[in-house]
Parts: sequence; structure tokens; C-alpha cells
Amino acid sequence: MNFMQFTGTDSYLASAELRDAVNVAIALEKPLLIKGEPGTGKTRLAEAIAQDLDLELLSWNVKSTSKARDGLYVYDTVQRLNDARFDDRDISDISQYIKLGPLGQSFRDNRRRVLLIDEIDKADMEFPNDLLHELDQMSFHIDETGETVTAEQRPIVLVTSNNEKELPDAFLRRCVFHFISFPDKAMMNDIVRVHHPEVEEELVRQVLIAFYWLREQTEIRKRPSTSELIDWIAALRRAGIAVETLQEKLPFLGVLLKREQDLEAISGPRQRRRPVS
Repeated sequence: MNFMQFTGTDSYLASAELRDAVNVAIALEKPLLIKGEPGTGKTRLAEAIAQDLDLELLSWNVKSTSKARDGLYVYDTVQRLNDARFDDRDISDISQYIKLGPLGQSFRDNRRRVLLIDEIDKADMEFPNDLLHELDQMSFHIDETGETVTAEQRPIVLVTSNNEKELPDAFLRRCVFHFISFPDKAMMNDIVRVHHPEVEEELVRQVLIAFYWLREQTEIRKRPSTSELIDWIAALRRAGIAVETLQEKLPFLGVLLKREQDLEAISGPRQRRRPVS
């Protein structure tokens, strides 16, 4: 069998450990469960896998109200009732009212897909358990039509979690797991260079000093993430902020910190006690 190999992309720098986890999951044909704090690139990993392997990406953004069946299919009873009421369409073929969800589409298609089940921990505790059979067998049954849909090409399934809820052991046993650690300064410097290749070296150095200092402050409830750092650099560059200014104050803190209490804790005299070199 010719196994696909994920190597990362020009815009998504993946560690060797993360690349190994992705490729093991592909080889074993098991879902890859990714955890890590917000902003570490969990969702963008699915986009990178699809881009690198030249596959289409299907996304299932899980909400607190999501049910497992939503990802498989939905029976549009309202549309069928409307068609019956106006008597302008043959309603005997129920299959025309079956709308496949992202998981169902990934099974039905005869081409391999990357399927992202994003933030699975937002749903209730039974949600992952309700997907055990489908993810094991890569098939599901449509009750209304009696049809069983089985994947000809097993999708590459990526599941993300922000650790808001513990996931059931039965679900965990069926996954390959990887925790994306927050990038160190060297890795973050490489990430910044991907998004801002023209930024001057000293500005990047000062920005990273300030950024990691902020993340170390115990008063902060929501530490700034990688995506917020990228946005902050963009704001600094657009405003033409000089390196010397960063040594005296931190402009546009609202790009990095998103809670009023965090801004109050960091603004003012505390800024003078942060390292600048």
C-alpha cells in the first residue's frame, strides 16, 4: 500500500513529533485527536494536511447543541411536508430529502477526504460515544431509506479538543493522540518569519521578549496565543511603531489581551518592570 506522508507546508510549520503523529494516524487509519491551548494551530493543521496531500477538506464545527447524527445526515421533514402540501413534487422518493453531513459526505465520496471534527469537547458527553461505531467501521445506516453508506476511501479524520470536557475512554482508545505544545522562542521566531518575512530582526526580538513576558504573568487569565502575536506584529508594522517605542511601552495591547482584567493588570507601572533586552 502506498501510504501518504504529511511533511508540513510553507505556511504551517509542524514539529517532527506532530508530523509523526499525523503519519501514524494515516497509516493506521485511525482518527487523530489533537489537544493544545487555543492558538496553537489545531484547526489549521487540518487545512495544512489537506493542502500538503492535495485532498479536499470537509469541516464539522461542533457546537453545544450538536448531535452525532448531524454529521452523518439530516432528514428534511419540513421540506417534504411543504412539497406534500403544495402537491408540486413527487415526495415518494425519500432519498431526495436526505442531506448528508460532513462525516456522511466523507464516507459517500469515492475520493479520499480530510475530515475535521473541530472542538468535539463543546458537545455533550455522549457525543463522542455516539460516533464510535461510525468511526470504527467507517459506515452508517440511513433509517428512512434503509441504505447503508460505507466509505470506499477511509477519510483522514482529525479531531480537535480544547480540554473543556474529558472525553470517554472508549473514544480515546480509538484515536492516535498528540498534544501540541506551545512553541518556544526559536520555533515562534520561525513562525513569525513565515507570516512576516520582511520584518526587521530587532523588532522580532523585542516583540518576542514582550510576548513571552506577558505569557508568564500569573495575573493574566487568558494568555496571548500565536495568532494574536501575528496580528500584533501586523498592527505594529502598519502603525510604523519603532523598536525604541517597544522598549518603553507596549502599544495595541488589546490585540494581545482580550479581557478587561488582564489589560488592567498589565497596563501602567508594571510595563516598566518587564525585560527589554
